[in-house]
Amino acid sequence: MAKIINLFLSLLAPALTGVLLALAFPSYQLDWLAWIAFVPLLLRIRGRKPWQAFFMFWFCGVVFFLGITPWWIKEFQFVSILATALGYLHLGFYFALFGLFLSLIPGRIRLSLLIAAPVWVALEYLRSNLSFLAFPWALLGHTQYLNLPLIQMASLTGVYGVSFVIMMANAAIADIIVHFVSPSPPALSPQWRGRFLSSPFYQGFFVLAVILAIWGGGWQALRQDHPGKALSVAVVQGNIPQKVKWDREYREQIISQYESLTEEAAKSKPQLIVWPEASTPGFVLNDLSLLRRMASMTRRLKTYLLVGSAEYPKFLKTSAKLSRGNTALFFSPEGKVLGQYLKIRLVPFGEYIPYEGIIPWPDFIIRRRKRNFDIAGSEATLFQVDGNQFGTLICWEVLFPDLTRNLVKKGADFVINLTNEAWFGRIAFPYQMLSSCVFRAVENRVNLVRCANTGISCFIDPYGRIKGRVTNEGKDVFVSGTLSQNIFISPPGTSYTRHGDLLVYGCIVFLVAIVVWKSVKGISNLANQKT
Repeated sequence: MAKIINLFLSLLAPALTGVLLALAFPSYQLDWLAWIAFVPLLLRIRGRKPWQAFFMFWFCGVVFFLGITPWWIKEFQFVSILATALGYLHLGFYFALFGLFLSLIPGRIRLSLLIAAPVWVALEYLRSNLSFLAFPWALLGHTQYLNLPLIQMASLTGVYGVSFVIMMANAAIADIIVHFVSPSPPALSPQWRGRFLSSPFYQGFFVLAVILAIWGGGWQALRQDHPGKALSVAVVQGNIPQKVKWDREYREQIISQYESLTEEAAKSKPQLIVWPEASTPGFVLNDLSLLRRMASMTRRLKTYLLVGSAEYPKFLKTSAKLSRGNTALFFSPEGKVLGQYLKIRLVPFGEYIPYEGIIPWPDFIIRRRKRNFDIAGSEATLFQVDGNQFGTLICWEVLFPDLTRNLVKKGADFVINLTNEAWFGRIAFPYQMLSSCVFRAVENRVNLVRCANTGISCFIDPYGRIKGRVTNEGKDVFVSGTLSQNIFISPPGTSYTRHGDLLVYGCIVFLVAIVVWKSVKGISNLANQKT
């Protein structure tokens, strides 16, 4: 009976942590749960063997990702159910590594200041940047995107700094609880006894002081006023169902919808009007009638126009010209195409096959009936409106901090994210994407304009404030509409823009040091046993 109870608790704790953590993300938006979500599992793995901690955290990770991505991956119908299951197991593996590292730490060392936060951040960074497996989605810090004072620290550390602080708080709470419930606190070596780190209460007060200091500094930053030069921008949210976007039968209906909405947006005389990702019902540069129609519209409205399209990329070898590119086209008020941006960071297995020709991917990973893959761009492109430069990020490119940093370092005064999230139905996906957009703005102190086919289309200022969004009858997703606002251009760029993920690199060095330390200690113990 005791074994059954123990097994039940060993499953309950990771499930509870996974559920609490999922509830902290949009659209549940119980963001305060992020500060305590890991406590049940951190308590449960105390004294457990490494393999037990590994599998409990793995289970937790799978529960969490199932909770925040409730089968929206199934919308990519060219990816099999088995491949989807492998994807969830892969994402849970980073949680498992976290549990493994924690279990290797001697019990006399507290988690809150020394171990949990740097290990978590290092593994979040690995998950976000591991070649074609990179998935910078639902990072712990993203839960706090509405906590404006706290997230101002991202201008120094990026979103990973917020993740660091949240995990540090979770571990400190777990340490304090252990101190209360433990019948006999772990013995401390003489050099630790009486020192600051030997008391979880002192650690807890220190963590609280750090959080309050960060929050206070963020509050002061929000009180600053840097209006800058005004630029009027309008976004158009077409709300075109995914099943009809590429159906030629609906071509006239789609272009007429966008023309009508653009006429409405033009009434406020914006300097720039923006359409979402893949909004044009055809390949504009290869369809003379469509090109003339759009050029005529821009001349009539006398405004710059940025549109998401799919085009056959220029300057490619003949064999590659059969592949399209996910593109942003930029029209002048005179109706000329001034330039185009070709999406750089493509979605693996959705827009391209990783290492095609090198890795023989089986059919259960990628179904052969999926034939239309995209060509990736190679460099960022800046466009100019009345002396103000801007860069474009298409769809999930906004999840990657380095792309926004590179645009700002290259000279972008503001950033536009074009996206189409009609694929995913009426779920939390657009709100989770929005949480990432907020961090890109704060990290670089840059205005970010988001234009989505089905929503959320909005304006985010350099401090992460969502200044307005397209709504219709109180709804902001799966509605059509327009919104025009002034954004105020001030010099962008921060310490994070210039130096990047210095915090993360420090955490990685710390993680490597732990591995080396444990390896050397293990070899030393083995040598002592033999002698």
